[in-house]
This record gives sequence, structure tokens and C-alpha cells, in this order.
Amino acid sequence: ETAKHNGLDPFGYLLFLLQELPKLGENPTEEQLVPLLPWAENLPEYCKLK
Repeated sequence: ETAKHNGLDPFGYLLFLLQELPKLGENPTEEQLVPLLPWAENLPEYCKLK
């Protein structure tokens, strides 16, 4: 619901997270995670609702 509330396609956003989170390793920092949050400004277009 948070993804939808932020204008995101839940499946696209989940796909994005599943692609990006493994790149961060086992203990990502808050600084690394903030750009992945659903209200981040620079998410890929495929995450956004059409």
C-alpha cells in the first residue's frame, strides 16, 4: 500500500528492490537504503504507475 500511495506499481517496485538490495551486501547502511524507499525521487520509470 505504501508503494501505491507513492504512485508506484507495487510489482515494478518489488522487482526494483529485488534487483538492488542484493547489491548492498548483508548490512546496508541507512544512507544506502534511503534511495530505495518508495518516496525516493529517483526511482526508475518502470516502478511508477502508468
